Amino acid sequence: MADNTKGASVDAAGSEGRKDERGLRAGLFSRLVNTTGIYGIAVLFLVLGAILQATGAISGFLSFKNMLNIIDNVALIGIVAMGMAFVTYSGQFADMSVPTTMAFTGYICVELLRFGFLPAILGAFVAGLLIGLLNGYVIGKFKANPIIWTLAVNYVTMGIIRLIWVNKQIYPDMISQDKGAIALFDGIYRTRFFNLIGLPLVILIVLVIVGQFVLTKTSFGVKLKITGSAYKAAKFSGIKVERMVMIAFVLAAFTATIGGLAITSLSRVGAWYNGAGYDFSAVTVIVIGGMTLAGGRGNILGVLGGSLIISILNNIMTLVQIGSFSIGTFSQGMVRGVIFIIVVGISAKSLRSLGRDDA
Repeated sequence: MADNTKGASVDAAGSEGRKDERGLRAGLFSRLVNTTGIYGIAVLFLVLGAILQATGAISGFLSFKNMLNIIDNVALIGIVAMGMAFVTYSGQFADMSVPTTMAFTGYICVELLRFGFLPAILGAFVAGLLIGLLNGYVIGKFKANPIIWTLAVNYVTMGIIRLIWVNKQIYPDMISQDKGAIALFDGIYRTRFFNLIGLPLVILIVLVIVGQFVLTKTSFGVKLKITGSAYKAAKFSGIKVERMVMIAFVLAAFTATIGGLAITSLSRVGAWYNGAGYDFSAVTVIVIGGMTLAGGRGNILGVLGGSLIISILNNIMTLVQIGSFSIGTFSQGMVRGVIFIIVVGISAKSLRSLGRDDA
């Protein structure tokens, strides 16, 4: 018996040694990616922009004004992605109704400005949260496919927009005579503290702090993690998974409404195209930030890093004059897709080489 125990101890020690060797064999780059995470990759993109400016390929990248542009873009996409992250974390992939939720709530807010700023804001949030409740109830209660259902809601909401406003754009100063309400509405995007920090960025910081705390330090976060990673086990353990899913979609609608108000304030117009593309951008940010679409893995800080990367990349492509549609045989979407595939591949490879492919 003693000999067998000793042999088992030797085997265990050998196994640990082999595991340690695998970690030691990991390349320097893999260790760098693992240590610095998504923010290390963001720094690499900043270095790339600086090199392009130094070689004369672009100009103004390192200017103070351009850095503010990047930060403002981080705030917009980051706000939307914060709520969407809860949907992904819950194992429901994504909320594809985000674009029309943003557009619809923007329309509602502008229309209600005639009654004052607060009624307009409250009306927009009521409209957005109703969409989130509908998504959460149907998907949570009836197990509807989240992608198909939210895409359907996206099209239905767009149909409602076209039915009510007939593709018309509406402007605050045409709807309301209340200059104070219009000024407050404009200030949603344009308010800056110390002439530097925009209100959307402050909102994003608050969402990041609260979101990270909720996911990592509360029972709700634990339940949502179990729901996302092991749905049936969560249900059998007594977790009300339907409620978890519903709350996740309500949170996605909540942040989509904030994003919709911000982008409508930026453009000073209620329009059907406000929010277009934010669904796929948010999903990309979430995945690049380390969340898995399978659910139950990732954190809000990673999503913030993903927002930073996509914003820097978009800024560089704009300065290089790669258009939103095409330039030759390339487009921003194609370039972004290739780079994101590379980034995800590097991250996955670094985790495998460090023995953390299941992290």
